[in-house]
Amino acid sequence: QVQLVESGGGLVQAGGSLRLSCAASGSISNIYVMGWYRQAPGKQRELVATVPSGGTTNYADSVKGRFTISRDNAKNTVFLQMDSLKLEDTAVYYCYVDARQAWAARRGYWGQGTQVTVSS
Repeated sequence: QVQLVESGGGLVQAGGSLRLSCAASGSISNIYVMGWYRQAPGKQRELVATVPSGGTTNYADSVKGRFTISRDNAKNTVFLQMDSLKLEDTAVYYCYVDARQAWAARRGYWGQGTQVTVSS
C-alpha cells in the first residue's frame, strides 16, 4: 500500500499564503500523476491541480494564477503553493497519487486530508 503524508494546512487570513506538501512512500515503482483535490462542507470533492510525470500541469479555473503545483520526483513529494487565498478556498485538501508498486497494478491513492481555513 502506498502511504501519503500531508502537511502544511492551517488557518490564514484572506490574501495570505500557505504551502501544502504530500510525501508518498511504500515501495513505489512509478508515480504517474500527483495532485490535489479539495472538498468544502456540503460540496463534492473537486480537482485543484495535477502534475503528471513529465507532462504539463492542470489547474481548476478557480485557482489559476494563484496556486502553483510542483513535484520533487527524487523524494516522491508534491507541493501546492497557495497565494492570494480567498474565503472560498476554505476546504479539506486531499493529496492524490496515481502510482504503481512493483507487485501491484497501477491505481489511485488518497491522503488523509489537511484542513485549510481562510478567514476574513
